Amino acid sequence: MIDVQEWAEIRRRHAHGQGIKSIARQMGLARNTVRAAVRSAEPPAYERPTPGSKLDPYKAEICGLLKVEEDIPGQRVWEILTGKGFRGGQTIVNDYLRQVRPLFQTPRVFQRTTYEPAELAQWDLWEPDPIPVGFGHRRRAYVVTGALGYSRMGAGTLVFSKAAPDLLYGIDRGLTRLGGVPRTSVFDREGALCADKAARNPRPTDPLARYAGAIGFGVHFRPRADPQGKGVVERLNGYLETSFLPGRRFRSPEDFQSQLDCWFDEVANVRFHRTLRCRPLDRYAEEAQALRPLPSVRPDLTWRFHAPVRPDPYVRVDTCDYSVHPDAVGLVVEVRVTQQNVTCVTKDGREVARHARSFAPHRTITSAEHGRAVRERREARSRPAQPPEPQVEVRDLAVYDRALGVLPGDGVDQDVDPGSENGSAGPLRPRLLEGAIR
Repeated sequence: MIDVQEWAEIRRRHAHGQGIKSIARQMGLARNTVRAAVRSAEPPAYERPTPGSKLDPYKAEICGLLKVEEDIPGQRVWEILTGKGFRGGQTIVNDYLRQVRPLFQTPRVFQRTTYEPAELAQWDLWEPDPIPVGFGHRRRAYVVTGALGYSRMGAGTLVFSKAAPDLLYGIDRGLTRLGGVPRTSVFDREGALCADKAARNPRPTDPLARYAGAIGFGVHFRPRADPQGKGVVERLNGYLETSFLPGRRFRSPEDFQSQLDCWFDEVANVRFHRTLRCRPLDRYAEEAQALRPLPSVRPDLTWRFHAPVRPDPYVRVDTCDYSVHPDAVGLVVEVRVTQQNVTCVTKDGREVARHARSFAPHRTITSAEHGRAVRERREARSRPAQPPEPQVEVRDLAVYDRALGVLPGDGVDQDVDPGSENGSAGPLRPRLLEGAIR
């Protein structure tokens, strides 16, 4: 069998008019081999029959299952085939499903959607590069992005976790920046916001339900793996990637948030939007009138939990330890955590700790007041105990008068004290003692 180079050389020579016999003699090949190469339109290739698969007898069964339910999981298909005698692994089943499942799925068709003013806002999480948080550390962070459907006005808030208090803080700050409350908010199925992510009609978690009820907007969750369902905010996230991040450096979380707010005010919300054919700021003038105002009293978004204060008076938030006044040792305190502060309060409402929150990991933060109080207690315990002073009985002098029988009013003459204010009679103690001695 000749290789590709020999096949190409034979065809080149034959194309230039050289005869088959001459080609066979010069290249050392049989004339039939040269004739086959000239007649072949494809280069020679080694082929052998494909061995059969264990799945071949069950492929019709798989196609029948996909006709009934196009999204049936591969695990379930493998279980059904195993019950019918299939002895292969799940991997070959999944590989075959990836090939044939698109043939049974209805292709999705998209259309452009228009929104009424204040009809909805879309929310999402965008993950930038790790943010400097001080002390030489960088930390993974998220930006809660929001966009109004009608005007495309956007806002973003930096947070450091996907916990409900952080996400709700980002939504609350975003609504403040957007200037009002739309009728509906659209979310992904984040675990802190969506109570049952696999359900067809999921319900919000209790923290989101409380917040939505207090602010007054409806909640709608998009299906999983459906970014097209909230394309307004997804496009905003893509714009953040290409316009905000490149060429920027950040010193701290506060610096990141400040630059992000300036970018929205000076770039994102004032650019010419190709879909709208105008600036988002121009449309926002109309939408702002339809937005409901935010309530004057906002819901409390503080993260609260209870922790006992050990003899080593610290409480842990994330990975950082914050000092507590030693007066609270042995008590259970309520720890209140916001984006700015960490506060500890006793059961009777006494504040025993207040610190600025640190996002740098594994730090021990000690208040100067708490350190002094611990040092004073340690010094007091190390100081030697002083012996108690002896108790000396103080005797009433009237006891001696009674013993001598000279108490006033007992028949003894009384002299007038010339030093008294009104010259009233009063006992003169020296005279009485002198008479008693006589």
